[in-house]
Amino acid sequence: MTKVVKPAFLTVLGLLWLAPVYLLIANAAKLPIDYSSSTVWKPAFGTALFDNMRDVWDRADLSSSVLSTAIYSVTGPLTGVLIGACVGFAIVALRLRHGFWWFVFVFGGTVFPLQMILMPLFVGYADTGLYDTRLGLILVYSVISVPFSAFVMRNFFSGIAHHVFEAAVVDGATTWRIFWRIYLPMSKSALVAIFILQATFIWNDLLLGLTLSQSDDVRPIMPALTSLQSTYGGSAMPVVLAGGLLVSLPTVALFLATQRIFSRGLALGQF
Repeated sequence: MTKVVKPAFLTVLGLLWLAPVYLLIANAAKLPIDYSSSTVWKPAFGTALFDNMRDVWDRADLSSSVLSTAIYSVTGPLTGVLIGACVGFAIVALRLRHGFWWFVFVFGGTVFPLQMILMPLFVGYADTGLYDTRLGLILVYSVISVPFSAFVMRNFFSGIAHHVFEAAVVDGATTWRIFWRIYLPMSKSALVAIFILQATFIWNDLLLGLTLSQSDDVRPIMPALTSLQSTYGGSAMPVVLAGGLLVSLPTVALFLATQRIFSRGLALGQF
């Protein structure tokens, strides 16, 4: 009985998960005149999907937004991952005094919801000249990537025996050399997994980009996509859905290209 129920249950869950994906693709591939609430489940055939994507690219001026978002999605997670690795190394390998409380201090920033700090962040950025600048967005994306990175790397480094550090010290290696040449290579899979998760979060971010930027060459791609849905002159639903499908392709490609090392990185403590 279990051999029948379990596959059937998983099949139903899989279909429920794929239903929104099907609706997205099916309706993004329709011409605006063919879209209606009564035909949302009806598949469409032809080249309307590519026409809608081209329309999205031109209307939302995504070329500059794609470049900006790519910069944020690389520099932000990369900086956050390196700082998080330094925090984990200091707490675990260097056995920092009161290391647990330092970790709580770093990770405690995730306790407060992001919406809670938007207004102070906006005022601070406006006063310091960081508002509507790429540097400002890189800074905030780097900062929000640190707590999760520190959490994962602390757990990962805890799985490495401390005598590895002690043996390197006996051999005359400096602390920086131990970190850069021993601990980082051993944690490559975890670093890549964290980078992928944080890069995906930043690529899909709407709230921070909408609050801290306004010009076309600075704002991320998700706020740029919201310009398609305005009170006056908004785009048709198939065009908006095609835009959502278009901007999700880079993250899908990233996961497909790195799925093996990503899976290894999820097994914390395995190096």
